[in-house]
Formats: sequence, C-alpha cells, structure tokens
Amino acid sequence: MKRLAQILLSLSLIFLAGCGIQPTPSKPKIDMSMPSVQQVRTLADITNVALEWTPVYNERVQGYYIYRGSNGKKLERIATIKDRYSSHYLDTKLKPSTIYTYVISTFDKQGRESRPSPAVQVQTLPIPEAVPFVDAIDHLPREVKLIWRPHPYAKIDRYIIERSTPEEKEWKKIATVHGRLRAEYVDKGLKDKQIYYYRIFAQTCDGILSKPSKIVKASTKPRPSIVKGLHATTDLPKKIIVTWQPNPEPDVVEYKVYKSLFEIGPYMVVAKTRDTKYIDLIDEDGVKRYYKVTAVDKDGLESFKQDVPAEGRTLGKPLPPVVIDQSFDGKTLILRWESPDRRAVRYEVLKVVSSGFLNTKKYKFTNITTPMFTDSGLVPGNTYEYTIYAIDANGIKSEASKKIVIKVPKAG
Repeated sequence: MKRLAQILLSLSLIFLAGCGIQPTPSKPKIDMSMPSVQQVRTLADITNVALEWTPVYNERVQGYYIYRGSNGKKLERIATIKDRYSSHYLDTKLKPSTIYTYVISTFDKQGRESRPSPAVQVQTLPIPEAVPFVDAIDHLPREVKLIWRPHPYAKIDRYIIERSTPEEKEWKKIATVHGRLRAEYVDKGLKDKQIYYYRIFAQTCDGILSKPSKIVKASTKPRPSIVKGLHATTDLPKKIIVTWQPNPEPDVVEYKVYKSLFEIGPYMVVAKTRDTKYIDLIDEDGVKRYYKVTAVDKDGLESFKQDVPAEGRTLGKPLPPVVIDQSFDGKTLILRWESPDRRAVRYEVLKVVSSGFLNTKKYKFTNITTPMFTDSGLVPGNTYEYTIYAIDANGIKSEASKKIVIKVPKAG
C-alpha cells in the first residue's frame, strides 16, 4: 500500500473521462486520516469497464478520484466524481482484450486524498469472432445469393457485407443487413461470367465490428449441365466400368467421379478424368458400388450431381455345384453333380479323411473338367468328407457344395 501511495504521489494527473472536471493539482496530497474506499467491483465489456463501490458517507468526503493504468504504465487519474453518494463509474473507449488496473480514492474540500482502494485488475472482452458460416450460391443469372449462420453474440444487430473482384483488389461495402437473425443477402445487377469475392462483418449495437468472415467466391456464370447417360456395369469380374455421355459445354475440362458404398451416400471423389469412362478395380466378388459424375469447366465451376446414382456390381461367385448322384460299393465312391448357373468350366474337390481322434488329412483335387469324381481304395474305419467347388472362366470360385460324408465300416 505504501508503494501504491508513492506512485500516486509521483504521477502527473491527466483527466481523460468522467463526470467532473480536470483536477488542478499536479501532485496528490495524501491525508492518511481520510476515509477510503474499501472494495471496487468491476464488470467488463469489449470497450467499456463498469466500476462499482460502496459509497463513503463521511462528511469530510466530497467525492472520488478514479485512477487507471494498463500495459505496465503508471496509474493516471481519469475522472473526478464530485458526489460522495455516487457509487458507479463507466470507463469507455477502451481497447478490447486489454488488462486494466483501477484504484479509487476519496477527496475533501481542499483536494486532499485518502489512501487508494485496493487495486483491481479487469480485462476487456475480445472483439466478436467472425460470422461462423458463410456460403455463396453461385449459379444464379446476374445474381449471387449469400447465406450465413446468425452470429451467436447477442449484442450483434447488423451485418456489413463487402465485395471485391480479381481485377479490383479493394473491398467495397455494398450492403448493411439489420437484425442479428437475418441470414441472407442477394447481390443483384452483376455482370455475366464475373467472379466475385465476399466477406461479412458482424457489428454490435455500439458499433464494434467482429473479425471478418472467411472469404467466399462466387460466379454468375451458370454451372455446366448435369452429366447424362451415366451407366455402371454389373457383370464384370473384379471391376466396375462407369461410362457417361460427354457434356455439350465446350469449356468442360474434366469430370469428377464420386463413389459411395451406399445409395444415400456419402459420396467421395475417387477420380478426375478427361475421358468419359472410369474403371473401378475391386478385389471382391458380387459387391455393389454407387456412382455419380460431375462436369467441371475451365473456371472451376462444377455441375450438380445426379439425383439418382448409377448402381454397379462386380460379377458374383458361381453357384455351388449340386450333387445329383453318389454311389459307394464299400471301396470306391463315385460322385456326380451339375452346375446350376452353367458358369463352371472346371471344378475342385476337397477331401478330408478322419482316421481317429484329431487325426485328419486333407487332399485337394483341381482342374476337374467333368462333373464327376471317383475315389477308390477307401479304408475301413475311416470317415471321408467331400465338398465340391465350381470355378468359372474368370477364375472366380463358388462357395462349397453341400458336404458329402462317407463312413466306411470297420472290417469283421
């Protein structure tokens, strides 16, 4: 407290704001017997700080001196309040996001001051953040429609819209939209095939601007038309080929291919091509994929996606063989089967032999070209299991057939 009193004794009094007049003494005269303010409470806004204290009703007190400091600078007198019954003061025109220190002293008729109150520090609020979401709808003729999300700060009461172009780098204010909850603006009377940039400031009721929004780009040139003739194959092994008709616009420079695992999306870009065909290599059999394709012109404008995607599928597995006959004479087994979908060009037989607890052996017979299998020399007491697979011309293997189990009785 002594150190603070010395500072007050040494500072030059500067009157910046307040309810009274600029103090005339160059140095304060401290009277330690004067009643002093015991506690100062604060409430901060962006550029204002409200001070509140308990009035000192002692008859010697004529009013209050208010001192302020910031950024390590000495405390300066900013106001003289010539009424001992006062208990509030509003400090205005401050800097956002800044820490300020305040003390208050009382004074008598001779201008003598009390000891200062305990110092309080308060930080002003930052300027409002940018409008959280801004977008431009750029396919309207000679118009651009701006939409944004209303600013969450309750003191916002208007939006300032600025525009520039690639040719004119300076930002120009083009509109003020009143009302915090208003969230759109249509910029009309624009040039054809012109690119525009927009940004938005939110403004509080006391004139404080937020940070600028992100810059959005829009063009009055129409988008390319929706790509037509979209088709995806459903009968090719390990791949899907997507094809479409070329767009009529002469300045289309590429197509974007979007793919999804589900019809409703989400759709992600998987290719950019100048061709009107895309080959999707998929190492799975019988799986579905969904596709949409857009056209992009030389200015980067992209057509809308199709409402209904093209559904493609890789070729599925052949149907498993169906055993139509089996015979066993005690030593030799003969199996006959057929391929239900007639896709099989060869077959594979898996044989499992069990000759005791946990004693099994497996044998695989491949490249069987006829729907028949003969196995001789079956040993009494063993159990034999057979499953058959169909393999088509593409090398795609079916699921297993129904299992055939042969138990050879023991001799005697």
